[in-house]
Amino acid sequence: MKTLDLMLPADLRSAEAEALGAIQAALESGQRGLWTVELRFEGLRLLPLALRLHGALTAVLPGAKLLCADAGATALAKRDSPALAASIASLRDQMRLQQADGGSDGVLVLVGPAPSDYDEVEQVCALHRGSVVLLNASLEDGAIGIGSVARERRKGFLHELQTAYALIPTADGALRRAFPEQWQLYRSDPDGYRAVASFEQKPDLEEQALALAGEAGLGLGANLRVIDAFIEGLRN
Repeated sequence: MKTLDLMLPADLRSAEAEALGAIQAALESGQRGLWTVELRFEGLRLLPLALRLHGALTAVLPGAKLLCADAGATALAKRDSPALAASIASLRDQMRLQQADGGSDGVLVLVGPAPSDYDEVEQVCALHRGSVVLLNASLEDGAIGIGSVARERRKGFLHELQTAYALIPTADGALRRAFPEQWQLYRSDPDGYRAVASFEQKPDLEEQALALAGEAGLGLGANLRVIDAFIEGLRN
């Protein structure tokens, strides 16, 4: 762990540009790609964000495809982005294509898959020979399963996911990762956000608490808030 002096994106469009650069770097890294992109902001309209990222990505990687969870979301995406409609489909559309062709290639961007989409996401990824980018995925709750075989299978799939980009608000600041950089923890100060530490892996609540508590000048009140956040995390 070390301290850094790195700035957070000034606004959503800056974050999108940073995310696009991180996605490109991840896809060009040569690693077999099951990548995640997370921008976890309350009130964020995910589909417009996904369409903007998809449009920017197809400009540099022709053939990239955007996959929505269901037919309704797919129709809405095609209506809002008619120029890219041919490269937009649903998870089930992609599954049918893969079954007919024995798999698929290229880059897939999956928009907001939820726990209820887990099985379809896993099947699509298993039959895809290229890279997959999961945008604001929430699949972890689907890793419960019934019996040890199901739990281990899902745990194995989720373990394959790597973070291309993340910008996640926390109780005391924010977490950020832009591939190939490390994870960075920021503290919210009265005059803005300050980078306080970096990590090779995504820091858990305890690691965040220790990093914040180790900062000079936090004071007793801030230390107590950090400890309270850590204890609350243990309860959940």
